Amino acid sequence: MTVVLPSLPTYDDAELVVQAPDAGPGNWAGAASAVLVDGTFWLTYRVRRPLTDGRGVAVVIARSEDGVRFESVCEVPREAFGCESFERPALVQLGSGDWRLYLSCATPNSKHWWVDSLTAPTPEELPHGRRQPIHGGGLSAGVKDPVIVPTEDGWEMWLCHHPLSPRGHEDRMSTHRLVSRDGLRWMDLGEVLVGRPGRWDARGARVTTVLPGVPGEPVTVLYDGRPDAASNWFETTGVARWQGGRLVAEDVDPIRSPHSDGAWRYASAVALPDGRTRLYVEAARPDGAHDLVTCILGDQRPAA
Repeated sequence: MTVVLPSLPTYDDAELVVQAPDAGPGNWAGAASAVLVDGTFWLTYRVRRPLTDGRGVAVVIARSEDGVRFESVCEVPREAFGCESFERPALVQLGSGDWRLYLSCATPNSKHWWVDSLTAPTPEELPHGRRQPIHGGGLSAGVKDPVIVPTEDGWEMWLCHHPLSPRGHEDRMSTHRLVSRDGLRWMDLGEVLVGRPGRWDARGARVTTVLPGVPGEPVTVLYDGRPDAASNWFETTGVARWQGGRLVAEDVDPIRSPHSDGAWRYASAVALPDGRTRLYVEAARPDGAHDLVTCILGDQRPAA
């Protein structure tokens, strides 16, 4: 039995969820992570301003009953972590009922990134939750943009790696797969997705979400990629499937915005009760700002 991927969305399918904080390039609302728990959508996203205003200034947590209209409940400022910028967060509910927020933190005056976490009884309490380290990166790489997925015996993480040498090429990226029993101590199983020379994702490939699928069928993910260093921050989205212990990119054109820098990135998938999937995506608009938008995929129906 083969799983048929539903038709991928376009910019025309999208509804606005969170508007960019201001007009013009460098103003972004996006890099979101979303979950549906007991009929309520919980969303966390990064607010970013231009370099002159400080880049990723805060991570917001919001809730919604319909998945489109969200109400902010709290936020975490970058100053609380002593970092220069926030990138993509990840939000999960633990088996205990507690909540955990994973945060991508930029080391000041460097190209290095690390991942920390906050754990609290409710999403509203996360800004004052218990802080615990997750992954420090290291001398050879920065790490950020975790995608956290529950498994039968713990958790799985798809983590973006940025090599720190040679200098000036730190924007290159690949994805590692990690596993954990408690979501705090992780075992790195190695690199599983890289860019393809000469293709639209030549400069790097970052898993952004795991699509809901059929049990027993290969994992299907959406991932960000870009062809060159000049396209940093303006990634578009492709599809990859798990084959032979690695993710293999599908030979399809990437999804992109028709506007300004073309960015269509940081997809986050939420399985809906009716069998469809809601995506949250950071998308470029005509003035160069990025909005957080949402759209619906169809069923991933098994084909005979």
